Amino acid sequence: MNDSTVPAQYVTGRVRDGIEQALVAAGKELDGLTPADLALVEDYHTGGRLATVQLVDLLGLTSESAVLDDGAGIGGTARYLADRFGCAVTAVDLSDEYCDTAHWLNQLVGLDDKIVVRQGDVTSLPLDDASVDVVFSQHVQMNVARKDRLYQEARRVLRDGGQLAVWDILAGDGPEAEYPLPWSDGPEHSHLVPPGVLRTEIEAAGFTVEHWADLTDQIGAMMRMIQSQPPNPLGLHAFVPAFRERVTHLTEALTDGRVRAIQAVARATGP
Repeated sequence: MNDSTVPAQYVTGRVRDGIEQALVAAGKELDGLTPADLALVEDYHTGGRLATVQLVDLLGLTSESAVLDDGAGIGGTARYLADRFGCAVTAVDLSDEYCDTAHWLNQLVGLDDKIVVRQGDVTSLPLDDASVDVVFSQHVQMNVARKDRLYQEARRVLRDGGQLAVWDILAGDGPEAEYPLPWSDGPEHSHLVPPGVLRTEIEAAGFTVEHWADLTDQIGAMMRMIQSQPPNPLGLHAFVPAFRERVTHLTEALTDGRVRAIQAVARATGP
């Protein structure tokens, strides 16, 4: 596995520098950072930290939970969980650069003892069978053509009765959204399917869906509000190339229904 297989936007060579410059511009001292200081710059998914909190609140996490942040990016969800619950989290991402950045940020905020960062493929996870209680999968499957393997692997590493927490963008009605999008520069790395297809894939992997909510209207309104706010040094634009253009295209597609936003929780019940 190496970064040559990762979409170019995830391996710019400027992720750590961009985040560091944004933190300094926002008046943050790197040797005194708290996890909360990173909230605006670390959640690479629609709705940011609010969407993460809403998903987390559907679960029953405790300090004893073993959690996988599956396709972790720079590790925002992993840090939030480790800080809020004190639980052990494994963060897996395909990009070496994102993994290196996640490890650096974990050290800056004093959470490296709670989080293990591992470079790896979400369709072939570097974890043992039945080793975690919860798998978070947020804005990952749009880059994954083999969704059967994605969810089969999530099921493999989950203990029986464990939970899969999903927050994802799916295909809606009408033509494709305009590129670039937050997860892809073009169609070769975008694998959106309709909500019904995704639910079928999850269930076929050995899960029972316990919660399924279409939040397209709410998240579209939130994205329009966020775009109307004055510029802030902290944000995903600090390390994602052409981020404002990407998020504009996504917001337009959410508004007119070309893509859907789905929040789900599924229980590991099948073989």
